[in-house]
Amino acid sequence: MLDLAPYVPTDPYFGAPFIDVDEERSLPYPHRHVHGGFENTDTRFRFWFPPKEQWQGRMFNPLSGAHGGTEDFFGSPFGEMIGGLGSCFRLGGYMVESNQGHFGDDLDARAGADPTLYGHRASAEVALFSKFVAQQVYGTSPHHSYVFGGSGGGRRSPLCIENAPGVWDGALPFMGGGDVAEPGNTKLVKGAQNIAFSTMFNVQRILGSRLAGVVDAMSPGGSGNPFEGLDTHQREELASLYRQGFPRGDERMIGEQMGQIWLWSATADLLYEQDPEYFTNFWTKPGYIGHDQPSAVAGDLIDLELTIDRLVTLQDVLEDPAFSGPEFTSTRRSAFARRDMGTPAELPFGVVVKGVGDGYRLGVGLRMVDGAATGRQLYCTSHAGDAFFCDGRGEASIQRFTGAQPGDRVHVDNRRFLAFCYWSRHHLLPDAVFDSFRLDGIPIHPQHEAPEQSPLMGVAYSGSYEGKVMWVHHTHDSSLWPAQGVVYRNAVEQAQGPERLAANFRLRWTEHAEHVPPIMLPPAGNRSATTMLVDYLPVIEQSLADLAAWVEHGIEPAPTNYQYLDGQVLLPTSAAERGGIQPVVIAAANGAVRAEVRVGEPVTLSVAAEAPPGAGTIVGIKWDFDGSGSFAHAHDDIDGTATAVTRSLSHTYDVPGTYFATALVEAHRDGDVAATSRRVPNLAQVRVVVS
Repeated sequence: MLDLAPYVPTDPYFGAPFIDVDEERSLPYPHRHVHGGFENTDTRFRFWFPPKEQWQGRMFNPLSGAHGGTEDFFGSPFGEMIGGLGSCFRLGGYMVESNQGHFGDDLDARAGADPTLYGHRASAEVALFSKFVAQQVYGTSPHHSYVFGGSGGGRRSPLCIENAPGVWDGALPFMGGGDVAEPGNTKLVKGAQNIAFSTMFNVQRILGSRLAGVVDAMSPGGSGNPFEGLDTHQREELASLYRQGFPRGDERMIGEQMGQIWLWSATADLLYEQDPEYFTNFWTKPGYIGHDQPSAVAGDLIDLELTIDRLVTLQDVLEDPAFSGPEFTSTRRSAFARRDMGTPAELPFGVVVKGVGDGYRLGVGLRMVDGAATGRQLYCTSHAGDAFFCDGRGEASIQRFTGAQPGDRVHVDNRRFLAFCYWSRHHLLPDAVFDSFRLDGIPIHPQHEAPEQSPLMGVAYSGSYEGKVMWVHHTHDSSLWPAQGVVYRNAVEQAQGPERLAANFRLRWTEHAEHVPPIMLPPAGNRSATTMLVDYLPVIEQSLADLAAWVEHGIEPAPTNYQYLDGQVLLPTSAAERGGIQPVVIAAANGAVRAEVRVGEPVTLSVAAEAPPGAGTIVGIKWDFDGSGSFAHAHDDIDGTATAVTRSLSHTYDVPGTYFATALVEAHRDGDVAATSRRVPNLAQVRVVVS
């Protein structure tokens, strides 16, 4: 029995801790499971303590993404994919998880809009209390503690080590971002990324089916010219997207938006509250597309009052044959993830509304006009046929369509979203990625104050901290673009100087990695996402191990060398120059990135792979020939002794078509060909056109 009486919260906001679950569990791994919270707050936590003989004295504290709001993520299958319970246990730690001070997207009623609570204070109090409990479980508290997280968790984990000195010894944010202010600031974040998302939405909207040509041009063996076949407005918006930092080579994700559309749904009302004038001006004033060039948006406009035909629950999407078609693939993937994180199966998060017509549906607002849910505002995050799946802000995100009934009237209106598609022109930050909207420092378009993000995202970065920070960013992340990967590095240099930057900060790039693991993404035509993108969990786990070795033993981890130019990250082509921990992979088909052959004619596929200095050896090479993601052919003679390998094979295709052959290479720090974790991947693709 745990004795909680002696614990006095460090932060006076928090009441006494309580525990409502304390039990031994065998799944997914044997551990002691503790759940509880702090009285008079919305803060909740879970502690996962492995057996004493397995524990190596560390504490790992992952922070969930988006706005946080759950303590149930990193023990779920999805959470395991990005550094969850298994990684923490393998690295000799117990795991701490909190809801970061709030339930779902709602604010703590007593704290209100205090970003310090959600950004770092709730996480710090939970981490401190976990050490108090660990002292009773193991007889000693952890000798070192680490905070990490991706996306929203990557946004907030630096805030933890900046603003709560002594609680954690190191931080590993991956896919983070935000603006910078003085140490100790309480400023809400003004993020460049959610401003730039508007252009991404606009490119998807105005390119439509022509997006496929852009994807093909920028794929291996393509023309390299994404502007072929586009009209003037399409070219201008696509060029603007690239200038704002969208990652080259990831164009397929312009049409598969994930966290971007969630962020719109979560902040659309907040944007309107901060700047209602913009949403009026867009349609009524010179200098705005809606007024000056109404034809650019008129065909997509929706503004109707209709009735609900059917409510659609999470369980419906997972079990009802009506939602089993390929058009619901993305929605089903999201539903599976929500179920694993504890969302009630009966939650109505979608509706069927007929008669909407041909307007642009993504991002459209649905406001309940009558019935028990009158006044609730939601926004469409995905759609298929007449089904609209929606999310919203705060309480609306928790309730969705709860209380609504078939026959209730709903106002379906996308005027706000269409105006948002041109938002980045009119809400500039000083960031260099927006320089194309300025001439001699003067904005080209009428300007409005850049909006603040939700307080759930915490405060602005300062770059000032005690301990070590290992920042991991992805080259093909369509949710936190490469430009965000250099912001914090520059903040640390400004706050701490070049010498302390070298001593206390590392930046690693993961090539060919997206915001979520590729298994979570739908295929692109005949290409599985797993043939275009790598699973980044091994990079995160190995980097956590390197962070611990750096903090505890002074073993300096290798950074990735890079060049940042025109909104994109350029990595050296040799492993020795690039550094980091990923193998460098180069593939060829008949000696080039593109080969043209006839049916039955052999094509020679070759791969050259090299691990960077200190990153171990090559432990596996596999080929996928047809985009299926099967990786059925493995080079069985790879024995883990070589840092650089080359291999080739001959393959024939029996059916005409365009194929992308993919070489997937894995490196391991210890050269263990049988290892089941920390197999750090990279890949290379070639195009084979078979006639």
